[in-house]
Amino acid sequence: MHAITYDTFGAARDVLHLQDIDSPNPEPGEVRVKLALSGVNPSDVKARAGTRPGVIKPPFPVVVPHSDGAGEIEAVGAGVDTARIGQRVWIWNGQWQRGFGTGATHITLPAYQAVALPKGVGFEDGASLGIPGLTACHAVFGAGGVAGETVLIQGGAGTVGLLAVQLAKWGGAQVIATCSNKDHDSVIAAGADTVLPYDAPDLSDQILAANDGKLLDTIVEVEFGANIDTDTQVVAPNGRIAAYGSAREMQPALPFYPLLFKAVTIDIMLIYLLPITQREAAITRLHHALQDGALNCPVEKVYPLADTAAAHEAVEAGNRSGAILIDCQQ
Repeated sequence: MHAITYDTFGAARDVLHLQDIDSPNPEPGEVRVKLALSGVNPSDVKARAGTRPGVIKPPFPVVVPHSDGAGEIEAVGAGVDTARIGQRVWIWNGQWQRGFGTGATHITLPAYQAVALPKGVGFEDGASLGIPGLTACHAVFGAGGVAGETVLIQGGAGTVGLLAVQLAKWGGAQVIATCSNKDHDSVIAAGADTVLPYDAPDLSDQILAANDGKLLDTIVEVEFGANIDTDTQVVAPNGRIAAYGSAREMQPALPFYPLLFKAVTIDIMLIYLLPITQREAAITRLHHALQDGALNCPVEKVYPLADTAAAHEAVEAGNRSGAILIDCQQ
C-alpha cells in the first residue's frame, strides 16, 4: 500500500515520506479498509513534531500518522461477518497506540473501530467523526441531554466548536458561542443564537446578559487555562465545564474556592480514552444528528496523499474554518 510515514520527530517536510509498505492482512476480529479520506488533527501534528511532554522518540520504528478516516471494508478476518465486505465505514483511534494509522491507502484494525456510515452520509463527513465529532458530542452531552439549557461554547469557530454548536442546537439548547470577529457569520450559520468576541474584556458580563442574567449549566471549553476565570464566573451551581484543550496555558491556576462553592464538575476529556459505553452513546447521537440533517462537518481543504506535509502545515498554521483532509487514493 502507499503510505505516509515517519521514523523520527521533526518538521513535516523533513520527516514525512511517501513510500510503499505491506498492507497487513486482517487477523481474527479485524478488517482491512480501503481508505478514501484521512483526517488530520492537531494531535497528529503534535505527535509527528515530538511536542508531547516526555516523549523523545516515536513509539514505533515506523509510524503511519492520523487517527481519523473513512472508506470501504475490503477484507475481514476470522470471526467478522463477511457481509461487512463492501461496507462504507468511518474510523476512530486509527493510530492510537498503534503504528499504522489512516495516512495511507489502507488500514487494518479491530472491526469495532470501523463504524458503518449512516445511509446518505459521505466520506468527507465520516473522516471528521473520530476526533472532532466524538469530542464535540461528548463535550455537549457527556452529562446527558441539554434540552432547555443554555450551552456556552468557547471557541465556536474551530472544527470541534462548529460541530458542538450544531449538536447543542440539535439537542434543544440555546447556544452562546465565542470566536474571533472574522468567524462571527460562520458560527451564526452553524446555529448559535448569540456569538460574542472571545477577547472582549467584559466577556463574562456579555455572556450573562445574553442569557438574561442566568448562569449556565454546560460549558464546552477549547482553552481551559486561559478561560477558567470567565467560565467560573458564568457557570451555574452543579454545572459542568467540558475541557478538550488548553494550548495557551498548560498549567492553569484554578480559582478553587469559587468552583468548590458551586460544586462544579470539570470534565477534562481525552477522546482516545473514552469508555466504550460513553463512546457508543456518542456514536449513536452523532448518527442520529447526521440522519436528521442537523450536522454538517465543514472541510477547509483536501490534499493529495503525497502532499500530507502541506496538510500538516495547514493544521499547524491554524486560522481555518473546517477540517483538513487527505485524499488517500490520489
